[in-house]
Amino acid sequence: MASSSGTSSGSTLLQSSGSEEDLKLVMDQRKRKRMISNRESARRSRMRKQKHLDDLMAQVAQLRKENNQILTNIKITTHHYLNIEAENSVLRAQMGELSHRLQSLNEILNSLYTSNGVFETEEPPISTDSFMNPWNLFYLNQPILSSADMVQY
Repeated sequence: MASSSGTSSGSTLLQSSGSEEDLKLVMDQRKRKRMISNRESARRSRMRKQKHLDDLMAQVAQLRKENNQILTNIKITTHHYLNIEAENSVLRAQMGELSHRLQSLNEILNSLYTSNGVFETEEPPISTDSFMNPWNLFYLNQPILSSADMVQY
């Protein structure tokens, strides 16, 4: 019985070594499968990262292009603004000059009206006298003549 138990334990050793080899083969296959799967996953991950990087680079290029367009628009708008400001300054100066001339002409008219007995609050009289009619500007275009005997000291 000893021999039979020895053979049975020997066959168990053979069976266990066979199943250990099978187990080792299965583990090696799983290990290889996992390694291949990990490599594929890493490759996909690198591809995703590269695509993301490419997308970001394209976005940077697009944003730079838009930024340059905005800067160009700002320069053009600033140029137009400065031109309009210069024109506005000229127009303000002309308006000031014209206002001053109008004020001077109104003062002249008021002094003419008051020297002829017409008060400032009254409307200028409608007369046939072309010199006193402010709407008849014919006298403004006539030369002023003077001589030495007209000037009194």
